[in-house]
Amino acid sequence: MSGGQPAAAGERIVDPRDFEAAFREHFPPVYRFIARRVGAALAEDLAAETFATAYRRRRLFDAAKGSLRSWLYGIANNVVRNHWRAEQHLLMLDARLLPEVDLFDESDVIDERVTAALLAPRLAAALGRLTRDQREVLLLFAWAELSHEEIATALEIAVGTARSRLSRARAALREQLGDFDFDLWMFGRPEPDPARGGLDHA
Repeated sequence: MSGGQPAAAGERIVDPRDFEAAFREHFPPVYRFIARRVGAALAEDLAAETFATAYRRRRLFDAAKGSLRSWLYGIANNVVRNHWRAEQHLLMLDARLLPEVDLFDESDVIDERVTAALLAPRLAAALGRLTRDQREVLLLFAWAELSHEEIATALEIAVGTARSRLSRARAALREQLGDFDFDLWMFGRPEPDPARGGLDHA
């Protein structure tokens, strides 16, 4: 199964062996997504809850409605919603952290790392001020790397709604951070897929 594309017509995860394969493929990225939002202390339990829920509801997955990946992230997002306070607390802690930067590192990427480290607390504070709807769309796009269509499927909203929420979230961050370079997006986000473009070009 391809994690980033809608499943083939007729594909299901009813068979436990198919679900096991889906679990092996998708558990690591879903776990990382949850850990970034609520911290490692809760992430393992919430990721396990996500896949336990997916297993119970596996007969409800319909590949014609969207990718397996978007379905799983939708479940994960709902699980994280129940821990909104934990996510807010983590962002508050990150906002207060002093960046740890080795100024004696002679690496060619030291300037980029220093800039990113200095921006991290400000970005955490800005994320903490977003509405829940704005943050969910933004993080599904930036951290889970879902397309607008996949975000719409995950959150059970219209694609146009997903696009407008993402646009408002980006505008809110720019208002708080000024001329923010989204290429320096922090918290361990993977490099953007060139086919999708950066956050500014969504």
